[in-house]
Amino acid sequence: MEIESALMKPLKNAVETDNLRKVFEIKQGLLRRNAKSVVAVEGISLTVPAGQSVAFIGPNGAGKSTTIKMLTGILKPSSGTASVLGLDPWKQRSKLVRQIGAVFGQRSQLWLHLPPSDSFDLLAEIYGIPKNDYRKRKALLVERFDLGRFLSTPVRKLSLGERMRAEIAASLLHRPQLLLLDEPTIGVDVIARQNLRDLVCEWNREEGVTVFLTSHDTGDIESVADRVIVINHGRVVLDDSLSSVSENTLIEGKTAGLEEIIAHLFNSAASLPMQNCISPG
Repeated sequence: MEIESALMKPLKNAVETDNLRKVFEIKQGLLRRNAKSVVAVEGISLTVPAGQSVAFIGPNGAGKSTTIKMLTGILKPSSGTASVLGLDPWKQRSKLVRQIGAVFGQRSQLWLHLPPSDSFDLLAEIYGIPKNDYRKRKALLVERFDLGRFLSTPVRKLSLGERMRAEIAASLLHRPQLLLLDEPTIGVDVIARQNLRDLVCEWNREEGVTVFLTSHDTGDIESVADRVIVINHGRVVLDDSLSSVSENTLIEGKTAGLEEIIAHLFNSAASLPMQNCISPG
């Protein structure tokens, strides 16, 4: 099956959600007969224009993972609607996964005992990329991500920085319109971290791929994102451009850096009621 993204008309919005909500039923008691309703995501409505780079951030347990699982069709919401690249994530998931790329810092889409080149070949078969297109795309990614010197080395022998370069390149093989990055630079050294950020920005500019980033590293946010969405206790507590947040936010009457601003937002939102807020992801 050929990749469909090249045939699709340009979209105005990559992601749209309306009052997205997720409630989990948690079994309790010795015989697990009692159930407690636990709200993970509470009425999230947002629009992400195609081609935008968004940082979707919040403290642990805020509801980020649950939201992303709903946007990718892994979880079905309790109520509300969502459209991702013009598709219903739950009804059209098989089509959606061919239009998105994902990189998770703690998980690998590469086979650890195989070199990146072999993993790329396997992924090309999975995505059904035509052979001629794949050869050109692979050559471009190898050059731009500087993968040549370790392309034939088993992934388990690569440094973390090398592996993450290969991971992001792999996620771009099938020309996705949306790139989901979850802690892509975690554990990576300073130089490799900046190289990864530069590569993501470059791909966003040149191919117009929409970037949806989750990270606790303010350097990632400042380097990659145009917009910041802060979520806590399943609710959006801030949605603004990065420049506006950085330039116009005062803490106790004084200007502050992005890390201090985010910490302040997390602490302020912590005063919200917590009795029914949890993020199982």
